[in-house]
Amino acid sequence: MDLAAGKYLLLTTFRKDGTAVPTPVWVAGDQGVLFAWSAADAGKVKRIRRSGDVRIGPCDVRGKPTGEQVPATARLLDQAGSDRVRSLIAKKYGVLGRLTLLGSRLRRGRDGTIGIEITTA
Repeated sequence: MDLAAGKYLLLTTFRKDGTAVPTPVWVAGDQGVLFAWSAADAGKVKRIRRSGDVRIGPCDVRGKPTGEQVPATARLLDQAGSDRVRSLIAKKYGVLGRLTLLGSRLRRGRDGTIGIEITTA
């Protein structure tokens, strides 16, 4: 299953009490590793910071799973890694990706978003 080829990835993080929180995210791949991008203050980022245990799988824009969900590990990237993820997202999603990234940078600044590296278990 090539999750990087899909338009959306269902990234499921877990609260302290074990409750699953699924979120559809844009995904890009590079050398067998998946990358996602998020607002730095998003709940999923806080949950990944606490525990990198996640589940991933293909989904539609609304987050409805369209395939098998598998265990994975997520980690937050530093500024250089986040810049790389932004360029991968811009390349994959074209004009829409670049416009979204620009709007985010104008609203939140460069440090307002963060890259997420995801590796399957």
